[in-house]
Amino acid sequence: MPKVVVVYHSGYGHTQRMAQSVAEGAAAQVLAIDADGNLPEGGWDTLNDADAIIMGSPTYMGSVSWQFKKFADASSKPWYSQAWKDKLFAGFTNSAATNGDKMSTLNYLFTLAMQHGGIWVSQGMLPSNSKGAQRNDANYLGSYSGAMAQSPSDAGAGEMFPGDLETARNFGSRVADVASRFQR
Repeated sequence: MPKVVVVYHSGYGHTQRMAQSVAEGAAAQVLAIDADGNLPEGGWDTLNDADAIIMGSPTYMGSVSWQFKKFADASSKPWYSQAWKDKLFAGFTNSAATNGDKMSTLNYLFTLAMQHGGIWVSQGMLPSNSKGAQRNDANYLGSYSGAMAQSPSDAGAGEMFPGDLETARNFGSRVADVASRFQR
């Protein structure tokens, strides 16, 4: 069984809830980046030992949160030694607006993975884009490059759309499936 790790920052709980759904689908370990932008004790070793790293951040002002950016900048140590080269990577995000420039955040996560010499795993799920599609359908937001969720700015984490959480679980499952194919 591949070692999959979900590393994320969440400011208000929405991205945390999404991370938990991704982890559930991937049978993954979860590493939360704290409010100061730091990993828990042993977090770097956990990432170094992972077969796949799924990164998550809320979309703030068109990109990742500053806490996630601090983590990304700190990943220069494994970058320098190429410790994460050829690992599988994937990413997810949440914002209040339906678009909210979430694609910029996914592009940031993709670029970080590519700088580490990683292999990106896409969403692998068709969008719910027919006339009969409902907001609670999986991949209603129509992302291909990673999982996206939308949470109204006045809604708590417990009010996230079930379809977005299903999308996150399916996404996690896909990453774990691809990781199992890459195991030696």
